[in-house]
Amino acid sequence: MKKYLIFGLILGFVACNSYKDALQTAYPTAWKVKRLPATSQNLAGNPEAGLDYLLHGDYIGSGIPYAVFKGGEQRIKKKFPYELEGKTDAPYFINVFEAYNGAKVVSGNCFTCHAAPIGDELLAGVGRYASDYRANLAMPNAIVKTFVRKRYDKGTKEREAFELISKYTDAISPMVELPQIGINPATRLAEACMQHRDPVDLTYRAELQYPAIDYNIASDVPPLWNVKKKNTLYYTGIGRGDFSKLLMQAVVLGIPDSTYARKVQERFVDVLAWLHTLEAPKYPYEIDQDLAAKGEVLFEEHCSKCHGTYGEEEIYPNKLVSVNLVKTDPLYADYAMDTKLHDWYNKSWFATTYPASSLIAEYGYIAPPLDGIWATAPYLHNASVPTLDDLLNSENRPTYWKRDWEKYDFDEAKVGWKYEAKNSGTGKYTFDTTIPGYGNQGHYFGDKLKTAERKAVIEYLKTL
Repeated sequence: MKKYLIFGLILGFVACNSYKDALQTAYPTAWKVKRLPATSQNLAGNPEAGLDYLLHGDYIGSGIPYAVFKGGEQRIKKKFPYELEGKTDAPYFINVFEAYNGAKVVSGNCFTCHAAPIGDELLAGVGRYASDYRANLAMPNAIVKTFVRKRYDKGTKEREAFELISKYTDAISPMVELPQIGINPATRLAEACMQHRDPVDLTYRAELQYPAIDYNIASDVPPLWNVKKKNTLYYTGIGRGDFSKLLMQAVVLGIPDSTYARKVQERFVDVLAWLHTLEAPKYPYEIDQDLAAKGEVLFEEHCSKCHGTYGEEEIYPNKLVSVNLVKTDPLYADYAMDTKLHDWYNKSWFATTYPASSLIAEYGYIAPPLDGIWATAPYLHNASVPTLDDLLNSENRPTYWKRDWEKYDFDEAKVGWKYEAKNSGTGKYTFDTTIPGYGNQGHYFGDKLKTAERKAVIEYLKTL
């Protein structure tokens, strides 16, 4: 089982203590809440073409030879039996395509991280809540590399395409190993790959382009159906400017250069158009409409200033909330302030060519849209809180908790994951909120509600 999970991670877009010990615990800010302005986006793409590109496209650029993948395909399908409509040539999270040099290869696609089973159905756009990056990929990378090199001689197209992506999988191995399940190191993956790319033409460079922070930090995966409401991307709001470039950043795992990146960016205009058609899933269980109506009044009074209003005339304010106000675990925001990735990015092809995007760090977390929030457990940016009931009543949040990571086990009463509170962080499937970066503190705004009021707000949230 582990072998095929690791194989999937290698295909996919895919902790040291020194940084943790030197952390800034707070940056002074002169603001508590600020609205982040919109940037003009190209929404003229074709949504159907965008989805097709996500399911079959060549946006990673290189990958593992197709013949190697075929040897284990049936076992992968048995482990991951879910399907996405329109995807028939491979498991839903794997694309089969022609690499930059014409070789037939496979690599992970965006649904490696942005799809998950909800009930019996695989839902596109929801974050993969069972991501497991606890294994170090160095050894499996070496095994796959040895196998490919024995099968394909130097100078073959298959060997050439594999050698390119293997340079980046080698680079990311030590930087995406995480202390627990259920979190995703997308930022670290990008950081590791961009460390080895020339900022101007995006070609591979053996020498590091900038130093990386010595601590592996990760986050929950936000739902894609909320992209259409956002003025910026990512939990800290650092992603500014053109979304077609911001959304395609996983290409740094395997493309050869900026010329290839331009072709991908033009196709991601279609991807952005598809995202604007993606709707949040409807709550599948019974809702007490009278109670939800009472909850709507309370929500608009206590929550809407940051999270927006919903219904016929929806307003999402795109507000960044200072860490010093929201008081959630600061490490991910600290990391956003400290990383040198932004310096590289803001002088790279992504920022210096049209349409431009940039990474701008400010010390806060975005108050996200809440569409389909019932399906996006666990909560907070670091996936540390298992249910909405716990989110709105901080005294009930478990320090250590365990749930079934293999299947969707929904708690209708608390809205989120059914879980078992534990006495310690031991155990393979225990989420430990004492690990730096994964604390469950902050967002205490629901604590002031009475029990009946909290129940009403949660009932209303089911309707979004």
